[in-house]
Amino acid sequence: MAGQATFGSSLVEVSGNTIFVRRYGKGPAILLVHGFPRTSLMWRFLTPKLAETHTVICADLRAYGRSGIPASTDDHFPYSKRAMAKELVDVMNKLGFPSFTLIGHDRGGRVSYRMALDHPKNIERLAVFDVIPIYEAWNRSDARFAQTYWPWILLSQKNPLPESYLLGAPEAVFHNPFGQGSFGPEILDEYVSTYRDPARVHGICEEYRAAATIDVEHDRADKEVSNRIECPMLHLWAEGGPLDTFYGKDGGPLGIWRQWAPQAHGNAMKGGHFFPEENPDDTFVQVKQFLSA
Repeated sequence: MAGQATFGSSLVEVSGNTIFVRRYGKGPAILLVHGFPRTSLMWRFLTPKLAETHTVICADLRAYGRSGIPASTDDHFPYSKRAMAKELVDVMNKLGFPSFTLIGHDRGGRVSYRMALDHPKNIERLAVFDVIPIYEAWNRSDARFAQTYWPWILLSQKNPLPESYLLGAPEAVFHNPFGQGSFGPEILDEYVSTYRDPARVHGICEEYRAAATIDVEHDRADKEVSNRIECPMLHLWAEGGPLDTFYGKDGGPLGIWRQWAPQAHGNAMKGGHFFPEENPDDTFVQVKQFLSA
């Protein structure tokens, strides 16, 4: 597995859970947060580049990969972005990094912008890859949205329907545009292992249920009081993908993000939804510029 030998990995115990992290390099800290259906392994090409000048921490979100799986509740709060964000702030504190640069992709991007809203003193810079805020996405949902962002619709259904789907065909999610990647069987097997565990699959579905309910309320509350992300923000999105094509009348994804983060800037990237994994060289160039700006 290219580059993996250079990582140290550990389990970090925080209140009520254990988070698996990969750590590399030294210097100022960067936290990388993956999305669905990946794990922290998705950063394997970007991390060695960033680690030349930084301490890089790649975390598995709760329920994913090798992290713990807290019990959920009827309101799905344990799998809300608020709960997941606080957990990662606690992880970074425990590792000795009370403030850090934060980079999140997909679901991890949602955890990351929530972290910047809830814990602004901890976040020096924020990069969010290929997502807009949950509230904004649902507010613009239509048939095209439903057909494209099918995990939002399917995985937020009541237990056990989505759990049965994921457990019944654990590899299927990696053989469609939202999961597809150009990695070999070893990486695929590591990713798919999450979906062979009923408890993990339930946690992932709970996160999608939170994204359809309590996360929307948290976003709405921030929007109503104009709570903004004031730190520098980079947004990168997939060239030709949904964010690149759906939101022209809003000024594209940056037009939407600037309502939440006045300093947001960025551009489209080649490589599809998983460009940090498929196009790490160009991603690194963008992130390096952002870190040194």
